[in-house]
Amino acid sequence: MERERYIRFDWAMKRMLRDKANFGVLEGLLTVLLGEKMTIVELLESEGNQLSEDDKFNRVDIKAKDSKGEIIIVEVQNTREIYYLERILYGVAKAITEHISLGDTYGKVKKVVSISILYFDIGKGSDYLYHGTARFVGVHTGDELQVTARQRDAIVRKSPADIFPEYFLIRVNEFNKVAKTPLEQWVKYLKTGEISPEATAPGLGEARERLRYYNMTPAERHAYDEHINAIMIQNDVIGTAKAEGLAEGRAVGKAEGRAEGRAEGLAEGRAEGKAEGMALGASKEKRDTAMRLMSLGMDDETVRKATGLTTDEVRALRGLTDNDK
Repeated sequence: MERERYIRFDWAMKRMLRDKANFGVLEGLLTVLLGEKMTIVELLESEGNQLSEDDKFNRVDIKAKDSKGEIIIVEVQNTREIYYLERILYGVAKAITEHISLGDTYGKVKKVVSISILYFDIGKGSDYLYHGTARFVGVHTGDELQVTARQRDAIVRKSPADIFPEYFLIRVNEFNKVAKTPLEQWVKYLKTGEISPEATAPGLGEARERLRYYNMTPAERHAYDEHINAIMIQNDVIGTAKAEGLAEGRAVGKAEGRAEGRAEGLAEGRAEGKAEGMALGASKEKRDTAMRLMSLGMDDETVRKATGLTTDEVRALRGLTDNDK
């Protein structure tokens, strides 16, 4: 019997989980992460939940409001982005300002929870899940500040974490455990696309029923397979470019350092060499990615947006590709 295949979570978010009938899948993930039953009331407009012909395959996000009125942003990032932390900070700030009207009191500010599902190495760390929130700790006493406010003739105590944004970073590739807990079962699905028949985590039962690969039409399966293929190509190109750039950078750096004959010169040479090597690698990466995307039949505008190349550079590469046919 052929093993059941399930649709990757990023594709499901983009194409399927926006349907209210499928909210249970995403609600399950939120329940497991946040430690309380979560109910999505509605999906909100965001940059990532607008479908078009030139959809980026690299990133997808959903912005939702829960039953408490809090804003939750769930985002998948497939490949490395240098300023990723800055971007999620901007996204959270934008969500806060979008959901308070001119003239409202600051008491109307919405709590925002940002959840990032990362398929790239964002940095050093031994865990697959990181959580960040705001805490105000006494510099001298070490105690944590509790804010008091009068609401409806009662004194209410809050911690900054009740008000400030909250962040979860799920480093999918770092998960290498036997999935026993609900969280581990979810992260295993995010990493491998597999859902064990024994998995009981909230939302995975719905995913098992609604996200079957063979439930899609042939046309939908073709589009999905092209999406997965494009991600694999991009990851392969980026990995190769990174290795080539580092190797070339080390070689140039060592040569320049020896020419200087001093420890300072050696350090500077290595740094400059690595930077130059990475630049060369990045240039080659963009060209190779563009050529592969063209071979998949993507138009020039889509290739330009996906690679960051200029229109003239894309057209020049298109001319080379056509000449090779």
